[in-house]
Amino acid sequence: MAVCEDKEQDPRIRRIASSIRVVPDFPKKGIMFQDITTLLLDPKAFKDTADLFVERYTGKGISVVAGVEARGFIFGPPIALAIGAKFIPLRKPRKLPGEVISENYVLEYGTDCLQMHVGAVQPGERALVVDDLIATGGTLCAAISLLERAGAEVVECACVIELPELKGREKLNGKPLYILMESH
Repeated sequence: MAVCEDKEQDPRIRRIASSIRVVPDFPKKGIMFQDITTLLLDPKAFKDTADLFVERYTGKGISVVAGVEARGFIFGPPIALAIGAKFIPLRKPRKLPGEVISENYVLEYGTDCLQMHVGAVQPGERALVVDDLIATGGTLCAAISLLERAGAEVVECACVIELPELKGREKLNGKPLYILMESH
């Protein structure tokens, strides 16, 4: 796990990086799965993760934090509460009751779909998209698309980990991405 150069001096980043387990060949052969459940077992590293995001987004006029299922649901709500924003879950199909809008996307190991409640976002709201990791960028692109179709302005995407060799950042069409660390 590599710490981003501009964050090297912050001991919290090193603690977070050292708490993440890498599981080879999961969920299928050839994937090096970045398991953040071990980070969650370390209360200090978990708090450090939330604190770093809160420090970045406090006072930025963000009114929506959208968390991508499922691990975006772990990091998104504490950020939303701390910065005074609402939390919107972006879910897999058939998980949200009522009227939804959908976006299909490609993963590094398959395809999927994200859904959001119609009316969850109002036109002009400033949104932050949160997930644990960016790989190929498909999930974040789907999240951005859902929010923008509803009229939100996506300010930035925030992930704990980036897999830079998969070039997901390039697929975000210039949308800012903030990460805590890279995995190679």
